[in-house]
Amino acid sequence: MIKKTLYFGNPCYLSVKDEQLVIDSRLRGNDNKEQTETKDTRLIPVEDIGVVLLDHYGVVISQWALSSLLANNVAVIVCDKTHHPAGLLLTLSSNSLQEEMFSHQIAATLPLKKQLWQQTIKVKIKNQAAMLKQATKDEKPLLELAAKVTSGDDDNKEARAARYYWKELFGADFTRERYGEPPNNLLNYGYAILRACVARSLVGSGLLPTLGIHHHNQYNAYCLADDIMEPYRPFVDSIVVRIMEEEMKSEEQGAERGELVLTPSVKKKLLEIPVLDVLIGEEVHPLMVGLQRTTASLAKCFTGEEKRIVYPSFVS
Repeated sequence: MIKKTLYFGNPCYLSVKDEQLVIDSRLRGNDNKEQTETKDTRLIPVEDIGVVLLDHYGVVISQWALSSLLANNVAVIVCDKTHHPAGLLLTLSSNSLQEEMFSHQIAATLPLKKQLWQQTIKVKIKNQAAMLKQATKDEKPLLELAAKVTSGDDDNKEARAARYYWKELFGADFTRERYGEPPNNLLNYGYAILRACVARSLVGSGLLPTLGIHHHNQYNAYCLADDIMEPYRPFVDSIVVRIMEEEMKSEEQGAERGELVLTPSVKKKLLEIPVLDVLIGEEVHPLMVGLQRTTASLAKCFTGEEKRIVYPSFVS
């Protein structure tokens, strides 16, 4: 089942009644009172929700609603005053074999981690090549680099691929930076949504998002999510390219790349990321479903049941 991504950019009160998320635009609510759907309220089954973005200081959420969302493995993203994702809430107990999986994950050897990282970077670069081909750019240099990725990517083919990829995709003057010029803002927002989806899926597979196979940072609670999202990043890039093509033609955004801003309409388009089509296991699935296949296969790599992570590719 495809889980819904809910975005709240206006004042509202969120509560729960009979396993349904009650969205009350009147900023009134009580988890214990009778709630029925009206023109001022919406009811959505909690089990149908995958990601929730809270992007307004006027959004009020009850403790019971928050608890119910986490109990159903919903990733809750909280945005800051600049409307960028600032925090992520995840459940601590969504898998009955969690302690066993943690033990396997912690015991993973360095050679295993380096092999898994090699697989990850190969697929990432191949997907970047597919993205360039889709944008009618020259993808051959990336395919050559992907074929040469070694265990652990010790000679950093990932960085070499990135330098070529960004220049081809957005022009020679573009630099991929967290606080750089647009479309960095769109990429950052899209990657934050993707990161939340990956972390949610990892937790659902009984894995600890903090313990990465490559990324290591004492201040980063989602190192493994940052690892596993790498091959999925080009799918975010594809939707950003599409948004740029559409928005740069509109009067709202103007004709210059530097004028691209995160308007509500742009954010709405970026919220399509979890339902983007990906090819995984020779079948086309929504990205969020593909992530479940990916993280489940990663868990089996840690237990020794499988040797390869199942990653996606672009639908041709």
